[in-house]
Amino acid sequence: MSDAAVGIIGGSGLYEMQGLTVLEERTMATPFGDPSDAFVIGELDGVRVAFLSRHGRGHRLLPSELNYRANIFGMKVLGVETILSASAVGSMKETVHPTDILFPDQFIDRTRHRPDTFFGGGIVAHVTFADPICTAASSLMVTAARESGARVHSGGTYVCIEGPQFSTRAESNLYRSWGVDVIGMTNLQEAKLAREAEICYVTMALITDYDCWHETAESVTVEQILAYLSRNAAMAQRILRLTVPRIAARKRDCACACALQYAIVTDPARIPASVKQDLAPIIGKYLE
Repeated sequence: MSDAAVGIIGGSGLYEMQGLTVLEERTMATPFGDPSDAFVIGELDGVRVAFLSRHGRGHRLLPSELNYRANIFGMKVLGVETILSASAVGSMKETVHPTDILFPDQFIDRTRHRPDTFFGGGIVAHVTFADPICTAASSLMVTAARESGARVHSGGTYVCIEGPQFSTRAESNLYRSWGVDVIGMTNLQEAKLAREAEICYVTMALITDYDCWHETAESVTVEQILAYLSRNAAMAQRILRLTVPRIAARKRDCACACALQYAIVTDPARIPASVKQDLAPIIGKYLE
């Protein structure tokens, strides 16, 4: 039996949602180092869940400092099959307003300094990533968001930048010319690694500002972001509470569950024993 059916990555405030019973905190060492924080294992309306504070409690880690590999590997070890993510983003379109919620289905990578694969060191794998979000899981979360009364945008492109600085106006306008919908700093690596780990991944993008492209809105500030995040927090909790039981009850027949089936191209006899051992939770079933 797995420790948790569903994983949730977001702010530590999500631990306080109504209906959640916290059972334990689990610290974990992984072959890739330490995760952002201890995993909080709890039960939400009868479903075991594993929470992880993305930036660590107290928001201690920059987007570029996050150990994405350890975070997703830890979820895999706990038995998580679906990750629900919540994160703050800026809007790149007039029609996507602050306090709206957008569920992206595509990404553009503008990061530079982040490990974003479990492979290497003697093993090569190429997973399909044309559709980086689990469609089935996202559909359930979109429905829950609409039932909760949120202003919802289903689908869209998330451009992931390095940070921690916000964009220049030139960059912001460049991204708008590409037709992107939201801008953030964290979700792409999570999505890539979740796919390699055969974990379904969906993200709930909480709109906090218009980035700096907007001529009439004030330039983005941390104070503004925190104010809108506070307004969105209760809504995000309602959406998650509705979504979790539905995710746990669904038949998991999406392609995410077998993403590695034909992706590993290295001769198993040539994979170093240490790599096989380290990646056993991810690749073990394909090397038996």
